[in-house]
Amino acid sequence: MNIVVLNGSPAGKDSITLYTLLYIQKHFPEHRYEILHVAQQIRKMEKEPETWRRALLEADLILFCYPVYTFLVPAQLHRFIEMIKASGVDLSDKYATQITTSKHFYDVTAHQFIQDNCADLGLKYVRGLSADMDDLRHEQGRKDALSFFKYVLWSMENGHQEPVAHFPQAAPTVPADPAADRLDAPGPKRIVIVADFGRSQDGRLQAMCQRLKNRLPCETEVVDIDEFPFAGGCLGCFHCAADGQCVYRDGFDAYLREHIQSADGLVYAYTIADHSMGGRFKLFDDRQFCNGHRTVTMGKPVAYLVDGALDAEPNLKLLMESRAQVGGNTLAGIASNQRDPDGEIDQLARTLCYVIAEAYQPPKNFYGVGGLKIFRDLIWQMQGLMRADHKFYKQHGFYDFPQKHRGTMMVMYLVGGMMNNPKLSKKLGSKFTEGMIMPYKKALEKD
Repeated sequence: MNIVVLNGSPAGKDSITLYTLLYIQKHFPEHRYEILHVAQQIRKMEKEPETWRRALLEADLILFCYPVYTFLVPAQLHRFIEMIKASGVDLSDKYATQITTSKHFYDVTAHQFIQDNCADLGLKYVRGLSADMDDLRHEQGRKDALSFFKYVLWSMENGHQEPVAHFPQAAPTVPADPAADRLDAPGPKRIVIVADFGRSQDGRLQAMCQRLKNRLPCETEVVDIDEFPFAGGCLGCFHCAADGQCVYRDGFDAYLREHIQSADGLVYAYTIADHSMGGRFKLFDDRQFCNGHRTVTMGKPVAYLVDGALDAEPNLKLLMESRAQVGGNTLAGIASNQRDPDGEIDQLARTLCYVIAEAYQPPKNFYGVGGLKIFRDLIWQMQGLMRADHKFYKQHGFYDFPQKHRGTMMVMYLVGGMMNNPKLSKKLGSKFTEGMIMPYKKALEKD
């Protein structure tokens, strides 16, 4: 069997993720493996498309192999997927799967992104392997890798694949009217709309941004990231881990902090492309790793202007909410041009003003709490390397390890012991419930 491995790590042959594939290759030597370092050599791939086109056409199995970067794949791999689609190469009925390594921070959105794009390409998708960064160092992790590949082979032999999701075809988007009166409301000082106009058709996204700009009663600036001279995508080199300075010298880290993140609120505007915000936005997101895992815009609201059929993109909706939750940002709204762009943009503008004026910030849900706990444990273990992150987490009280709550633990031991005693449990009866709700009654009495 011909297996083409699309190595989506900017580290190339030094990728931790790739070593899982090499371990599989060692134990299944009867197959032919061709590894394309598509992320590290993305410029070469752009110039020499025939090389990878030939490899893909000869493949029986296409295996995406990459580290999870900010909810999705690295920007370089995202760009390569764009290139595959633009090339028109026919991959229908070939098989595809994926191997990722991460700390399981939103690996689900990354895997779904690949699965959705495989469906676009007509590939038969087999559920991938999401491994911890350290799994290959442990016996169970190595067993999991081999079991995964056996499952892939079995699926191919038996003609099995994951079901392809079919969403209702959305109606054509509705143009927004850029003309609008300014709101008579307490306004923030400054809002920045970060937009990617590179894929906007007929100026539709520009019109949405202009309407929001006209509505907001404050200084509002539109930044088109399609025009920023990025030197390249994030390399995952950790050069920025100690002091936050990116290895690139294109000035993005300073521009991000001084010009964009200094605003009172942020709005992201994009045209849906390849089940995401598009490759340019992925590049923008990845390069924000110069901030490490620090939620530097915490407390500021965010909102989205979306050009495209958003109803058909549940993974993208999840991604937008999760970004806000993990970042400690109130999601002020998502306005699209599917049905009523003018009404949705107007509501977003009013909500954005209210959230800033009232400093409204609801508590996090599972997306935010779960995501931050993963980062909490990661930064604690890697504090010697990620010094700026460690300092930030200490300052903001993110190290809320459960073993610190010794008083609560002792009370639970006491209550548990009483409940396990049949005589005491029967005697106390409903008093257990009364004891549990007592602190909540006191909270009502206080206010």
